[in-house]
Amino acid sequence: MWKKLSIGLFLLVAIAGIGYWSITNIKIEAITLVSPDNSAIKEDIQLSLNKKAAISVEYWKTGTGEKYKTPLTGIEKDHVVHLMLLEPNTSYSYKVVINGLIDINSKTFTFKTREPSPWMVHEWLKDKFPHDANALGDGLVMLCYRGFPGHISMVDGKGTIRWYWQDEEMGVRMATLTPRNTILALLAPASKDEFHKKKKEKPIDLKSYYLRTGKIGFVGGTQIAEINLEGKVLWRVDIDKQDIVFHHDLQMTKDHQIASIYRDYKMYDLEGSGVKKDTLWGDGVMVMDTLGKVVKKWSAWDHWDLSKDNRLKEYAGDRFHFNSLTFDDNGDYILSTPIENQVWKINAITGKIEWKLGENGDFKMNKDDLFYFQHDARIDPKGNLMLFDNGDYSPNDTTKVNKRSRVLSFDLNTEEMTADPKIKLVLPQKYYTSRMGGAALLPNNNIMATSSKTGGVLITDSKGEVLWVLNTHFIPYRAEYVPSGFWQNYIQ
Repeated sequence: MWKKLSIGLFLLVAIAGIGYWSITNIKIEAITLVSPDNSAIKEDIQLSLNKKAAISVEYWKTGTGEKYKTPLTGIEKDHVVHLMLLEPNTSYSYKVVINGLIDINSKTFTFKTREPSPWMVHEWLKDKFPHDANALGDGLVMLCYRGFPGHISMVDGKGTIRWYWQDEEMGVRMATLTPRNTILALLAPASKDEFHKKKKEKPIDLKSYYLRTGKIGFVGGTQIAEINLEGKVLWRVDIDKQDIVFHHDLQMTKDHQIASIYRDYKMYDLEGSGVKKDTLWGDGVMVMDTLGKVVKKWSAWDHWDLSKDNRLKEYAGDRFHFNSLTFDDNGDYILSTPIENQVWKINAITGKIEWKLGENGDFKMNKDDLFYFQHDARIDPKGNLMLFDNGDYSPNDTTKVNKRSRVLSFDLNTEEMTADPKIKLVLPQKYYTSRMGGAALLPNNNIMATSSKTGGVLITDSKGEVLWVLNTHFIPYRAEYVPSGFWQNYIQ
C-alpha cells in the first residue's frame, strides 16, 4: 500500500518536474531592436525563441516607475513587438515576459530613442500661455499639416510629438479616427499656409468673401488613404482620376465604408431664358468602398426647392458649403451648412432631411443660441449635438473687433422640437477664427477647441477658463482628440 503511494508520488513529482523543466526551458535565442523609418518615437523588438510561446513586453522610461505592457502575442517562435508612443531622445528599459503556467522574465534590456527630426522641434507650448498637461487627460491631440512634407502628428499634454506619419508627395488636408483603430486621411497637393494673407484692394462681396473657389477648395482632396498605427498605408485611392472631389470631412462608417462630402452640380435656368445653361454648384454625401467603388450618393439638390430659393444667384457657385459630416448612433448623417447657419440630419437610408437646427430651422431657439458660419457639428459623448460657432456674419457683431467664436452643445428634443443649450462657451477674443475650427468634449469634461486661423488648440474647463494652449506653426484645419483606448492593440 505504502509502496504504491510512494511510487505514485514519485511519478507525480517527476511529471511536475519535467513540466516545470519544459516550461522554464523556453529561451530567447536572438533579440534585435529596430527603429522603423529611423523613427525617434517607435521601436520594433524582433525576437526568436527556441520553442513556441506567447510573449509580451514590459517597458518604461529608465529611472521611472510607470510601466507599459504590450498585449500577448500569438504562440510562435518568431515575434515582432511594436513599442509605440515613445518619447524622442529618451532612455528606456524593457524586459520580455514569456507567457506560461509560470511566466518567465528575461533580463532587463535598455535602449535610447533617436533625437527628433528637425520638423518635430517646435515650441508647442509657451510659458506665457496656460499649459497644464493634466487638462488633456491621458489622450493626445491629432493635427494635420497640408504643406510639404505633409504629415499627421499626435501631441501629448506636455507638447511632445508621440506619433506621426508623413507622406512623400502630398499634403494632408484632414484626418479622422476610424472604428477599427486606424486613421483615415484626405490628401492633396501640398500648399502653403498664410496666417496674414493680404487682401486685394477692391470690395469683397458676400458671395466671394473667403468662400471656396476653384475645383478643389481650401480643404478639398485628390486622394484618400487609410493608415494603421504602425504607419503602414493599408490602401490608397486616387479619387481625382474618377473626377470626384471630396472636401472638408472624411469618415469611416461602422461597416468600414468611406463617406465624405463631395461637389455636385445641377443645370438650371437662372435668367428665365427657357434654357438650362447655368451650372449651380452644391454638395452631397458620397459613400465608397476601400477600392474606390462608389456605393451610394446623396445630393442636396434632390431635396432643395429651387423655386423658393431667393439666394440662388448669390450662391450659385457654392450653395451649401457643407463643411462637416459625422454620424449619429443610427448611422444617419449630421451635416453642417454654414451658408444657411444650420445643421441638418439626413436619413442615411431614405435620404430625407429629418430636421434642420439653427437659423430659420425646425427647432425653437433663443436668438442668443443661434450660430453663424459654424463648423464641426457632431454628437458628443453625452448624446448632445456639439458644434464650433465661428461667429462670422453674426448680426450681433458687425465689426471684426467684436467678433467672438464659441463652442455650443444642445440637447435636442425631436418630439417637442426644442434645443436646450448645455454648453455656451465663449472663447477669448484673441482666439476668434472666421474659418475652420472644431470642438470636442473630452472624457474629463474639459472642452477642446481649434482656433484654426490663429494656429491654436486650446482646452478649457466647463466654465471657460483656459487651461492649456497648443501653439502650432501652421493652420490646423481641425484638431482631433485621440483617446488612450485607441492604442489598445499595442498598449495595455
